[in-house]
Amino acid sequence: MNAIVSTAMNVTEFERALRSKGQYYHIHHPYHRSMYSGQCSPEQVRGWVANRYYYQIMIPRKDAAIMANCPDAEVRQQWLQRILDHDGHDGDPGGIEAWLCLAEAVGLTREEVIDQRHVLPGVRFAVDAYLNFARSVTWQEAACSSLTELFAPEIHQSRLDSWPQHYPWIEESGYHYFRKRLSEARRDVEHGLAITLAHFTTAPEQARALDILQFKLDILWSLLDALTMAYSHKTPPFHTVTDQKIWHRGL
Repeated sequence: MNAIVSTAMNVTEFERALRSKGQYYHIHHPYHRSMYSGQCSPEQVRGWVANRYYYQIMIPRKDAAIMANCPDAEVRQQWLQRILDHDGHDGDPGGIEAWLCLAEAVGLTREEVIDQRHVLPGVRFAVDAYLNFARSVTWQEAACSSLTELFAPEIHQSRLDSWPQHYPWIEESGYHYFRKRLSEARRDVEHGLAITLAHFTTAPEQARALDILQFKLDILWSLLDALTMAYSHKTPPFHTVTDQKIWHRGL
């Protein structure tokens, strides 16, 4: 938890403190480092894509929760674009569909991704915690949690730069999601950052905002911890008691 100081930071200092959290962004997790350095096996890449899908489908539900708690029509109008970006609109199939195309490009079937048979308990628990957080706190606090997007363009660009070289077996069509999010994430973060800088103005509020951002960073890091156990250390859930993947949906 961040120590509470007696004097509030000015806007420049506060933004700098928020951006400094980038050192904890999951681009620095060993699993991600392995992916963009070409060290992941096809199974590890597919495991990441299949599990990350669960996070992707929760994003519009998280954004809907923020809108439901927000009384400001202007904010809702701007925030709505995030839901449309993921769910699709006006001929744009949306980010979730783009993620399914990525899944097919890495060799997964739509069916096995959509039915969530590969989603690990640790991933499900972390993502559900994020959705429940967005539902239960103020809309400004939930908006603040979106500020991991400050660091997102770098991670999308790293995949576009490295994956085609390291993983030639991935079909080119799979990269559309990352290209799509480069511009969307930059646009979204401007709005979320403006809300956070305007709302969290006292020292305790700013400490709270930094804690919220760290919470979201912890969520993303935890997803990769779960994947590391299952796909790198080969210790998936319940591996000591059964050879059946009993964490699969419906079993």
